[in-house]
Amino acid sequence: MTDAVDAAVDSADRAASAVSVDSAETPAYAPWSGHVPAPEHRTPVTTYRLQLGADLTFADVEELVPYLSDLGVTDLYLSPVLAAAPGSTHGYDVVDHRRISSVMGGRARLESLAAAAGARGMGIVVDIVPNHMAVPTPGWHNLPLWSVLREGPDSPYAAWFDLSLDEPILMPILGRRIGAVLADEELTLEQVVVPGQEELGEQWVLRYYDHAFPVAQGTEALPMHVLVERQHYRLAYWKVGDEEINYRRFFDVGTLAAIRVENPDVFAGSHGLILELMGAGVIGALRVDHPDGLADPGGYLAQLAEATGGSWIAAEKILAPSESLPTSWPVAGTTGYDAAWRIDQLQVDPAGAARLGALMQELTGDAPVDYDRIVEEAKREVIAGSLAAEVDRLARILDSLTSQDVRLRDHTLRDLRACVVELLVAADQYRVYVVPGTPPGPETAAVLHADAERARQRLEPDQGETLDLVVAILLGEPVGSEGLSESPERAEAIIRFQQVCGAVTAKGVEDTAFYRWTHLTSLTEVGGNPAGFALSADEAHAWADRVQNIWPDTMVTSTTHDTKRGEDVRARLDVLASYADEWSDLVHRLRAMTAQERPLDLDGRSENLLWQTLWGTWAPESADPMDPERLSAYLIKASREQKIWTTWTAPDLPREQALTDYATHLLTNEEVSHELEAFATLTAKAVRTAILANKALALTWMGVSDIYQGSETTRTSLVDPDNRRTVDYAGPGGLVSLLERLDSGATPRNLDEDKLLLTSRLARLRASRPDTFVGPRSGYRAIPVTTSFAFAYARLLDEVPDVVVIVRRLSKRLEQLGGWREESVVLPEGTWEDVLHGGTVEGGNQPLADVVADAPVVVLAKVASQTSPTTESAPLVQPAEEAAP
Repeated sequence: MTDAVDAAVDSADRAASAVSVDSAETPAYAPWSGHVPAPEHRTPVTTYRLQLGADLTFADVEELVPYLSDLGVTDLYLSPVLAAAPGSTHGYDVVDHRRISSVMGGRARLESLAAAAGARGMGIVVDIVPNHMAVPTPGWHNLPLWSVLREGPDSPYAAWFDLSLDEPILMPILGRRIGAVLADEELTLEQVVVPGQEELGEQWVLRYYDHAFPVAQGTEALPMHVLVERQHYRLAYWKVGDEEINYRRFFDVGTLAAIRVENPDVFAGSHGLILELMGAGVIGALRVDHPDGLADPGGYLAQLAEATGGSWIAAEKILAPSESLPTSWPVAGTTGYDAAWRIDQLQVDPAGAARLGALMQELTGDAPVDYDRIVEEAKREVIAGSLAAEVDRLARILDSLTSQDVRLRDHTLRDLRACVVELLVAADQYRVYVVPGTPPGPETAAVLHADAERARQRLEPDQGETLDLVVAILLGEPVGSEGLSESPERAEAIIRFQQVCGAVTAKGVEDTAFYRWTHLTSLTEVGGNPAGFALSADEAHAWADRVQNIWPDTMVTSTTHDTKRGEDVRARLDVLASYADEWSDLVHRLRAMTAQERPLDLDGRSENLLWQTLWGTWAPESADPMDPERLSAYLIKASREQKIWTTWTAPDLPREQALTDYATHLLTNEEVSHELEAFATLTAKAVRTAILANKALALTWMGVSDIYQGSETTRTSLVDPDNRRTVDYAGPGGLVSLLERLDSGATPRNLDEDKLLLTSRLARLRASRPDTFVGPRSGYRAIPVTTSFAFAYARLLDEVPDVVVIVRRLSKRLEQLGGWREESVVLPEGTWEDVLHGGTVEGGNQPLADVVADAPVVVLAKVASQTSPTTESAPLVQPAEEAAP
């Protein structure tokens, strides 16, 4: 793996030179530049995320361009567009970086889409995947990998994949152990013309059902048991993978093999087409998937920024609650998960924590104080299970390194592995950023030292010295002999630890603990902070102010293809904290009335998750009601991700069936429906407020705002693939006709239309005042209010307030206290137009009862002829006695 280490160090050197003050040319991105694109490049204002595939092609999207333009969208935000594995439903399993997906329509249709968008002043943002490629079935769909499997070290792609060619590449795809497969002659030899290599004529391939592997030249005549031993890969029973996998994966997904994008040749080969399309103006901006998997994320992003000439780039970085994006990264910001959970927690009443915690403890045995324990248990399970091979490899690297020095060789493999495990368990963020040969910053060192102190409490006293050694190695500090500092194994240890740490956090926390923790499931979102429960207005303002000052063009989102629940599901769940007593009583009544149908062995965590999911998706009168099939599929996936009583590798099918039968009964039983409808009536105003207020925040709080496909109306979407369902745009009741109706001046008839009207008016406001919302002229300032039930801020243009937003919070408690009463807001001077409801209001101290009244949110635009919104705004919130529920 020396090549990967050398490439990473070279990448870091290039990154360092790119941000040098002495550089002949100031880089497009730098801490002092405000992280904005180069002037000649486009900055998106409002993006619309589209999940492309066979059901939504480039041609389909081209037909949507007029609607999306009318909605107020400025940029189409496309899921990965390169050729992906057969049957791909998401595009992140790339097989060919040289081709645009033919399933989506190919390059010509992408160019046609870009032209249609450009004709309306819209741009194209594309999601790219630098970390990995697919290991497809059959294998020839990924020709670079096929070449490596066929030719080993002699392949022209030998440096592409993050693996060692000193041993056969493990391919754990067999349904049984290799001995049984050979005995039953399940492996066969065939001669076929490999797609993409037609010029080579027929090739020998090794077949195992749908799988196909290349055969090394000259081995085709050998007996099968000898032939399999003479290949550059090793076919193995699928269960062998977790313990012996020897290529880096995307987390623990064996069908996604990591590539060495830090290698200049790999970067050029994997980015050539995307950069060509950017140069041609087809693509204007990028979203980078999972940079934390790379050897040197900062170095890669610097190389990408240079290659694109300083285009707008958003990095999918999952930040811990107290973590900040590295300011040295030459990007516009994150993809918005850090904003999404804060938007939700602003609507969560902290007073509901105890009652919801009591219900969780009654059903699951988990107490509100148990969150850290559940995270620790989940991390240990994935370390011992699906990521055991990665952890073992890292321990062996450290053992080999320390064995080279007589002063260090008494640190045993057992102790080194124990220290690695405890550091991984103790880590509270995805990874740190240490580049071999470059001293880490003090913040990075402090993070790792803090992790070490937590880890020390779990180790034997005698292992403390080994822990100090491991931390010193990982931080690049002097240890042992001088030669040891320059060892390639040391550099590899530094890189591998950071990569494994991210995988353990992702699989242990987000993909395990978040499914087990059922206190309030809207909080267990990607990048979320369930331990924090609720967020105060002051905390939210402080965070927003910091982000605005450094990352004015960062992205804010509320729903993505990766969120575990859509924004509307989370908003309904947020409201439970305000109705915790009523919710607990409802669950007890529902359990009593369905006791005969409830499985006797129903797991408590699955049950609590079921109740909350049932409520979060309860929208029978909406255009997207939940159905038994979707609910059952979600519960099976969630329960397998919990990894308690059923798993993906050992599913308990009878118990899964019993769970889904019970869920179906709950969803279709009239008595249950009556109870849920009564609760829906009780909470209707609070739910409506949360859904609309949260959407308004996502569209105005800061930076580039993203609208996920279909989320301009309410959706009951759950985790993928449920959140990738098709959206009705052109049907009789589709979004196109609904927007046309609202634009004609019609009054919204329901919450779906309320949300569509709000989304369109605010997206159009953004389009009419782009510099207020993005770019170096934009700004943020908290607006003084006399109550914590209003969250108010101004978006600034050249430090002058230009748009004011006032969001209602915790509406039930506000009503219990008698409403706004004498509470007030201090509006900036001037005359302000109410974008959503019509009318104007003057600056100065104004009663909230007059400015906000019963509205979930008020958005005020400064009246000035040169910046007035160009669109007439139809009322969104009607008088209280006429308001829709």
